Amino acid sequence: MVNRPVPVPVDTAAEDASRSRARAYALLPIVVLLWGANWPAVKAGLAYIPPLWFATLRTAIGAACLFAFLALTGRLARPTRRDLPILVSVALLQVALFQPLTNFGLRHVAAGRAAVLVYTTPLWVTPGAVLLLGERLTPLKVAGLACGLGGVAMLFNPLALDWSKSDVVLGSLQLIGASMVWGLAILHIRAHRWHLSPLQLTPWQLLLGLGFLLPVTLVFEGRLAAQWNPISIGVVLYNGPIGTAFGYWAATTISRSLPAITTSLSFLGVPAVGILCSLLFLGERPDAALLGGFGLILVGVTLVNVADRRSAIDEAAGGIRPG
Repeated sequence: MVNRPVPVPVDTAAEDASRSRARAYALLPIVVLLWGANWPAVKAGLAYIPPLWFATLRTAIGAACLFAFLALTGRLARPTRRDLPILVSVALLQVALFQPLTNFGLRHVAAGRAAVLVYTTPLWVTPGAVLLLGERLTPLKVAGLACGLGGVAMLFNPLALDWSKSDVVLGSLQLIGASMVWGLAILHIRAHRWHLSPLQLTPWQLLLGLGFLLPVTLVFEGRLAAQWNPISIGVVLYNGPIGTAFGYWAATTISRSLPAITTSLSFLGVPAVGILCSLLFLGERPDAALLGGFGLILVGVTLVNVADRRSAIDEAAGGIRPG
């Protein structure tokens, strides 16, 4: 009788977590590029489409694309009670509040600077992640956080605002409000215990968000009065399938798989791309503050991601790296 080796049990949960984290890291640069390029695109589209209707249209198209994709691939499923809290949270915060606030602010603030104001999210995420989620600040993450927030501080320079223009000041406050709303959503996404996958749940979040958005849009903006031309049509088509359907699913996947501080700081790459694309497509020339902030953001993102990758390697090896 031959003695066969006893199979070693595989920790499938650890494997799944490792795969999810690897997918999140792969998605991260794609989302940064697509969303960064979207800032000048939305700025251009808002010249022809009212802000609430713009948010409503991109949400409706994004939801339709995801429902169709899931139905064709046989993965369409209805949410359960366990997913109801995150369903309502993302629908309200990221869809019904974040999008309109961003669109209203973007009408009055340059696209590159608007992107930076929205991505002050780490200011609001970091205290919540430490206090509510129990995340630990390692020295590398502290250094990355300091660099990232230093870059945001350099870019969000109160002296650079024209305080005599009330619309610019109001637009800046609306963008900061959008940042706070998104920070709350990131914390809830990270803390929630998921039943359906982010891909399966995202179309339902968009659909519920559309239910919040549409009545408000009809009340405040009435029937759709848009100027349709190649620019406005192209911007809506980009925002529906790519900026909304793919972007929201990918961002949720990233927020679910990576620490909240890492997620929020890594997304600071979006305004960096937004600044560059705004220069290329809208002619918005960056000043010294924008360039300095850009450099600090990149350093901060790099440090935080290096720290997170080290932690992942240590966890996989069963070791603990001090500090």
